[in-house]
Amino acid sequence: MVIQLDKGLWFPDPHWGEDDGLIAVGGDLSVDRLLLAYSHGIFPWYSFRDDDEPHWYCPMKRFVIFPEEIHISHSMRSLLNKNRHEVTINRDFESVIRHCSQLRYEEEGAWLGNDMIKAYTELHRQHLAASVEVWDEGQLVGGLYGVTIGRCFIGESMFSLQPSASKVALIALAQTMKDVGGRMIDCQLETPHLKSMGGRYISYEEYMKILSEE
Repeated sequence: MVIQLDKGLWFPDPHWGEDDGLIAVGGDLSVDRLLLAYSHGIFPWYSFRDDDEPHWYCPMKRFVIFPEEIHISHSMRSLLNKNRHEVTINRDFESVIRHCSQLRYEEEGAWLGNDMIKAYTELHRQHLAASVEVWDEGQLVGGLYGVTIGRCFIGESMFSLQPSASKVALIALAQTMKDVGGRMIDCQLETPHLKSMGGRYISYEEYMKILSEE
């Protein structure tokens, strides 16, 4: 069942949603609504060319990476050992999110339009979203961004202008989280390369238990 949201700040029970996780349509992308959504495992995802209102999803199976389980292949270890890249956190959030948008902007169903960029940039301004940047000789060549909830990182998108640059960013994120007691990276959607790096499914109930830990 998909619920039409009004101007009130609320979401329906995620267990009522469709098989693909869609639970609601409407509302806005305000900071307060986004924080309410993410604190319940809900995220916006919709084609900005085809839909006038945000679509909100909350899958009951969650694809995540636990920082201590990040898998680093032999080829990635070789690349990291070359110390070719500099990795930074929150140095250039705006460039990261715009690169993520541009790489997919012409694709059918592209979701990272101006409204989404504006919303997540405001989250970042309020220290509620973060980016990881990968640099090669001073040039931005890869990165990722996402929302921070407690000790968890909800990944939104990543990009690479060089082979494996986004993997470098993800490994750096996992290692940083492990060092500071971070608990979980939410990948939202399964992809072959995220699975190869240690991604696996957990239940929504386990997800929410981890998300709500102090």
